[in-house]
Amino acid sequence: MKKEDLMRDPTGYKGDLRERLIRDKIGVWSIVKVTRGNSVYEGVVLPRSEHTAEDYLVVKVDTGYNIGVKITEECTLTEIGYQKGHYHLPEVAVKTKPELPNVSLLGTGGTVASRLDYRTGSVLPAFTPEELFSAVPELMNICNLTPKKIYSILSENFKPEYWVKTAEAILQEFRNGASGVIVGHGTDTMAFTASALSYFLKELAAPIVIVGSQRSSDRPSSDGPMNIINASTIAGYADLAEVVVCMHGNTSDTYNLIHRGTRVRKMHSSRRDAFKTLSDIPLGMIDSHQNISFFKDDVKPRGKIEDTYLDTKIDPKVAILYSYPGWDPEILNSLIDLGYHGVVILGTGLGHVPSDFFPGLQRAQEEEIPVCIVVEPLYGFTNLRVYETGRDMLALGVIEGANMLPSAAYAKMIWTLGHTRNVKEVEKIMTTNIAGEITNREPNSGYLLMQGIEENIKKMTTTLDPNPREHYWGTQADKEKK
Repeated sequence: MKKEDLMRDPTGYKGDLRERLIRDKIGVWSIVKVTRGNSVYEGVVLPRSEHTAEDYLVVKVDTGYNIGVKITEECTLTEIGYQKGHYHLPEVAVKTKPELPNVSLLGTGGTVASRLDYRTGSVLPAFTPEELFSAVPELMNICNLTPKKIYSILSENFKPEYWVKTAEAILQEFRNGASGVIVGHGTDTMAFTASALSYFLKELAAPIVIVGSQRSSDRPSSDGPMNIINASTIAGYADLAEVVVCMHGNTSDTYNLIHRGTRVRKMHSSRRDAFKTLSDIPLGMIDSHQNISFFKDDVKPRGKIEDTYLDTKIDPKVAILYSYPGWDPEILNSLIDLGYHGVVILGTGLGHVPSDFFPGLQRAQEEEIPVCIVVEPLYGFTNLRVYETGRDMLALGVIEGANMLPSAAYAKMIWTLGHTRNVKEVEKIMTTNIAGEITNREPNSGYLLMQGIEENIKKMTTTLDPNPREHYWGTQADKEKK
């Protein structure tokens, strides 16, 4: 054994476990065998995050996953090898191909392609052209992808003013010649950003594709590579000029769905097919071979970039509330006291709130603070004309939000109040369909489709439209064959 290997460096480990590792000459990159009772674990010791409990050893096992093994006095811990990790993406020469479309990827902090940081066991974004093409080499045959980082924040830390800056960056990319723009975004608040951009960019002439990853690249089941491949295809080739979300449509790597930005919601915390279009059907789908099919006939086609402009006046003093049993009426009063200018409420059933909330609604009406109701069930329309409670709410100035999703209604109220504080004008704008956030009706398939009936998806989608708009976007050679 080499002299430098006699004292391994247990980077990140603390307390009794650190002392034991030093005593047993085990450190980071040691290949160890841990026996605890009838359980045996073998793998490479990784550096620990500072937040890991002191008595856990982080080991990368043969399956590719990192596990934490609690080390007790009864455990036996033996080094059976040593192999220092040197993780890096292979170098790739990035060359512009004039026959391919130019696509911009704006990074906000979400990770669609990534690499593992062995120091912490966490995942770092692969973001330079070299890193992206190394991580997802298929991109080189799809488009000339130019990544630019505009933020490096967690999606839960997004604020309305970030939506504005993102919209400004998108328009600049179009003016610089991009055929389409991808926004890499954390999935948790992706629907809010998609809604806001749908209101901000007027006369949109090319695709804006918002994409992310439910599972990072250190996991064999990562959805990031396929998501960005399909997002790049849509941005570069699809005859589409809307803000859309492109994420896995099922748990396998067979297709992505193309969701209209104002009608999509994250419906699961961890599944790869977490995103669903609610109260409608998706705009379309793109399969693993980059075949694009549109399901709807109201997809906005590409236009002239010079016609696109921004309308980003906002008033972020808007709150979103959730009606629940025992809801304290003072919550609304406190928002008014804090100077909020608008409120969106998720009402129960058809859009109701408890009757003891009425004094707060009356105060909001008197102080000209618009209150918009959407439905807590997510599917369906508000209808305050069926029950007495609803009629009383209408008399108190409550705005019916039709079938807007909460994220779409919240972003729309912020955008609307940036243009007017007149409650009548606010009501007029909030009840007018601007970017697909309100539909005339809810098709039956809008409730059934994409709700886990994956084996029947082809049959269901082909019956939606007897002549779906189908396109194939592959390599340049493929397109020339067509």
